Order: sequence, then structure tokens, then C-alpha cells
Amino acid sequence: MDRASQELGEQIKESLPEGMVAIAEDSGELVLRTGIDSLLRLLSFLKDDQSCRFTCLVDVTAVDWPEREQRFEVVYNLLSVTHNQRVRVTVETGEETPVPSAIPVFNAANWLEREVWDLYGIFFDKHPDLRRILTDYGFEGHPLRKDFPLTGYVEVRYDEEQKRVVYEPVQMIQEFRRFDFESPWEGILNAKNNALLPGDEKTVGLD
Repeated sequence: MDRASQELGEQIKESLPEGMVAIAEDSGELVLRTGIDSLLRLLSFLKDDQSCRFTCLVDVTAVDWPEREQRFEVVYNLLSVTHNQRVRVTVETGEETPVPSAIPVFNAANWLEREVWDLYGIFFDKHPDLRRILTDYGFEGHPLRKDFPLTGYVEVRYDEEQKRVVYEPVQMIQEFRRFDFESPWEGILNAKNNALLPGDEKTVGLD
């Protein structure tokens, strides 16, 4: 983290009530960790304080940590054009714990929070129009959760007889194949048990 970001982090922590924010560093970027109850107050401070002026909400996203008690980490990426600085704000929440909507502070949070809701299922309290934005209206589940199946639950096709799009349960045409990513596929023996890797039996006898 550069000196300017380090000084900014110390100044922010001194200006806010004790325990409201924790300062961290990730990939050379200033990270501010806060709680749900303090989120909007921190975002307002970062936007309005003259030493910060983070007036641009670049993105709102999330990270899924299924093994944690608080499964989700909501991430706000902010930019200060005035001071040419960036900061990341994070807050932890569970599956059933809503996060206050940041729309009262940043209007740009509207569609960004809808995307997080759609893909992760994180509920934003007092959002004026919290509905899906990327998936279909009848979509089930939240596709960026770690426990969401890679194949999804349904597949879509156009039915010529019904003259409309229909949804059907996913059917695997071929058996799921696992790769070990340790070697090329063609004819290489697995060093652990001297057995062919799955699918390599087609090369037997070709040498």
C-alpha cells in the first residue's frame, strides 16, 4: 500500500468512532472493513468528507465463503476523482441477514445491488426495486453461490409444437468427466496408480 493510502486509512480511522472501521490491505489497495450497522455512515463519510471525496461508486459485488458463519462478504469499490485514490469497503452478512441499501448515498447502487441479489441472493433492505436483473424471471437459485450446480437446474429450448420457449430439467448427455490438470490427456499414465487417465483409453494401441 502506498504512503498516500496508508495516511488516508489512518485519517479515516481517527475521524470515525472507535470500532466502526478496521483498516486492512489487499493487493496494495486500502480496505475498510465495517459492520452492517455502520455501513451507510461510513459510505457517507467517504463520499462527503473533503479529505476523501469518494464520490464514484465503481462497483458492488460479493464473495461467497460457505464455510464461514457469516457466509457472504459484500464489497463496495469507490473512486475519488478529486484525490485520484481508490478504496474498498467490505461488510459481512449471512444468508438471512439483510444489508442496508446504499442507494440513499449512491444512486448508482440501484442496479448493482440488484445484480448481487440476483447472483448471490443477498437481500438489500429498503431497496426500491429489488428483483432479478441478469437471469430470467422464473430462474431458481442464485448462480454465483459456491453450492449452485455447474449445470444449473433447468435448460431452455424452443418447442416447435408449442411455438414457445420451454424449461426442462437438465439432462447430461454424457458422463461427467473429471480432469486432474497434471498432464496432457493423450496416452499419459497416471503416475499414482499406473492407470490411464479417464478418456485416454482411446489411445491404447495407436503407438
